[in-house]
Amino acid sequence: MLDTAPRLIPEPARSQAFVLWFDEVGIADIPLVGGKNASLGEMIQQLAPKGVNVPNGFATTAAAYRYFIAQAGLEPKLHQIFADLDVDNLQNLRQRGEQARSLMLNTPFPQELELAIATAYTQLCALYGGDGADCALLAPIHPNLVADCLHNTDVAVRSSATAEDLPDASFAGQQETYLNVHGVKQVLEACHKCFASIFTDRAISYRTTRGFDHLNVYLSVGVQKMVRSDLAASGVMFSIDPETGFRNAASICAAYGLGENVVQGAVNPDEFLVFKPTLTDGFRPILQKRLGSKAIKMVYDLGGSKLTKNVPVIESDRGKFAISDDEILTLARWAVIIEDHYSAVRGVYTPMDIEWAKDGETGQLFIVQARPETVQSQKSANILRSYRFTSTHESGIPALTIGSAVGERIGQGVARVIFDVHQIAEFQPGEVLVTNKTDPDWEPIMKKAGAIVTNQGGRTCHAAIIAREMGIPAIVGCSDATSAIATGQAVTVSCAEGDIGRVYDGLLPFEVIETELSQLPPTHTQILMNVGNPDEALGLSAIPCDGVGLARLEFIIANQIKVHPLALLNFDLLTDATVKREIAKLTLFYPHKPDFFVDKLAHGIATIAAAFYPRPVIVRMSDFKSNEYANLLGGRQFEPYEENPMIGWRGASRYYDPLYQAAFALECQALKRVREEMGLMNIIPMIPFCRTPAEGRRVLAEMAENGLERGNSLEVYMMCEVPSNVILAAEFCQIFDGFSIGSNDLTQLTLGLDRDSVLVSHIFDERNPAVMTMIKMAIATFKANGRKIGICGQAPSDYPEFARFLVEQGIDSISLNPDSVIKTRLEIAQVEASM
Repeated sequence: MLDTAPRLIPEPARSQAFVLWFDEVGIADIPLVGGKNASLGEMIQQLAPKGVNVPNGFATTAAAYRYFIAQAGLEPKLHQIFADLDVDNLQNLRQRGEQARSLMLNTPFPQELELAIATAYTQLCALYGGDGADCALLAPIHPNLVADCLHNTDVAVRSSATAEDLPDASFAGQQETYLNVHGVKQVLEACHKCFASIFTDRAISYRTTRGFDHLNVYLSVGVQKMVRSDLAASGVMFSIDPETGFRNAASICAAYGLGENVVQGAVNPDEFLVFKPTLTDGFRPILQKRLGSKAIKMVYDLGGSKLTKNVPVIESDRGKFAISDDEILTLARWAVIIEDHYSAVRGVYTPMDIEWAKDGETGQLFIVQARPETVQSQKSANILRSYRFTSTHESGIPALTIGSAVGERIGQGVARVIFDVHQIAEFQPGEVLVTNKTDPDWEPIMKKAGAIVTNQGGRTCHAAIIAREMGIPAIVGCSDATSAIATGQAVTVSCAEGDIGRVYDGLLPFEVIETELSQLPPTHTQILMNVGNPDEALGLSAIPCDGVGLARLEFIIANQIKVHPLALLNFDLLTDATVKREIAKLTLFYPHKPDFFVDKLAHGIATIAAAFYPRPVIVRMSDFKSNEYANLLGGRQFEPYEENPMIGWRGASRYYDPLYQAAFALECQALKRVREEMGLMNIIPMIPFCRTPAEGRRVLAEMAENGLERGNSLEVYMMCEVPSNVILAAEFCQIFDGFSIGSNDLTQLTLGLDRDSVLVSHIFDERNPAVMTMIKMAIATFKANGRKIGICGQAPSDYPEFARFLVEQGIDSISLNPDSVIKTRLEIAQVEASM
């Protein structure tokens, strides 16, 4: 295949040419060929040598559009149509849009423009030569070119406005796209329709909202060789996390068939997250893999009356990821290359929104569009805005429906369920829009919504992009939103609880907290964060801190794995048929059931580690009690009954026990994978509830047996939470590299009480002199032996005098819950200043 199209006729000056090939334009040519086409040309010229594949094609120019308008005298007629435009009046908007489009479509192309497009298409056919086809339709326009048309190659015809794909305005999906277009006649018809689509209702509304003059925005059309993703897969990716703005991750969506279904939100796609820093170092850091339902796919309508059609995806394919790990990593590498290039060209960090496709005939991946991301990149880096409920709603109110959260906000209002875009006139400002899917046709009412909830769609569909740009919380891919929520029902839409968005019944009270980050003082004491939920980690990483002092594996095991590790290791021996069926369903795509545990745990750990990379992330190995383990699927078959699990078979005592050591080996495998395969060497494992030095040595030996040998690049910490840890602190210092005081357990065991007992709960107080004496002794001994010492718990944020005490003792770090980090940093800075 040739790299560039052959030139059959000489071109006039570029500024007046009707058609330019992609390899003749670059990013500086947005006024000439629009953002989309200028970007394609830029990538073909600059990034193809770096291995980024982009299909070739050509673009009609702004000059061609202006010539069409001028030759037919359309400008005064369009001025008259828009003279009394009112985009807030949906009937007025529809009438004006229909009139403008009708005017454009009923005005024939000038013959010179038809010839230029037909000539270029003929050359594209020659470039992608085949076995010959009918080009006779070209004969009346230019008989001499018929012989050069080897076959009617399939192309995508896309609109590209000169005010589109700008760094601060996406114009996503405002004009039309036509796929699987064949032959000169179809290409000319599609180009004509693209010209008219500059006046879609959604484009008119969007331009008005953004302050663009309708007649000063020109339409270029890109005609690009189709990638046969109808036989494979396609999707969208961002070089930034589109929800949190986390810069170090590439977010990829994938589904079967042509990409319009992903873009329009018609399918729930697979979702992947890749960590960029270690990817460029040669590692394979796929942080997350989420399987989408992918119920339908768009394919060529071969022999039918339409260009494309949707067909069901067979069940076995729905249950598989649409692309392989190698393809995920290739796409992520390209995202890095594209982002780096555009950042260098613009002289400012420029995250990118990219569409990709896989050719089912050749197996090759291609980039078919790339534009600047327009939401997270525009946010102030110095202001942290967070939404949180002011009541403990989670304890008593179940969610009406859940889906993928778009925008880290909370919205609420009266719900209105709408199934068809023609019903949008019923929508009232401030209502919560509930529908099957939203696409850019809904834009005129989206800006008025209190929130948006849909059955279908993924985080990278056009509707999600527009919702983010407008600052509206949206939950997509709920599957049952339109049946779970009723018109007239007051609801609260929460996208502030991680990746999972939840719709609650009623108007729940919440608050918005804004923090000016540039004013935070530095502290000598390290301020760390407690993080348990990987879904919240990327967002939490924006809070200024020195790393993670406590990442609990229990949250990942209980919420994302849900199965007892021994039940996976002994799946064939399970005696409860119901439990076995549930586990089989969860692990359907894992022939070797323990791999499910390792996979899920590794992804959870990696997400937290990546969020705070290269800062340290201290990962506490599992510390369930036997009663908590028993509550996991299959757990009751493997767990003993204990009268007091709090001081029973937990923490270190499990890890080397023959009854559990195979399960601990799975934890070690997950950590080893994160460090060695993903390159996240900032992880520090920490051993909980280690009662004796001998026990510590046995655990370290068990870890070494499973590929996690302490030394050189691997430090191992220990929780200091048992009085013996304090009394024998010097001996423990010979075994472990650092320590974290667990004030809850240390208080409980120092005072000899069960912290879960209501009868003695009034005695529980970390400020008790006995507890503070134990902490003082521990800090002094660990520091005297050159070991790091921190504390993880809520006491320093609850009690300013306790924080002062810790700082006075010279503690190295304090790890806090996220909502206490900034407040406690300010308090500790004052304490340090007074000292």
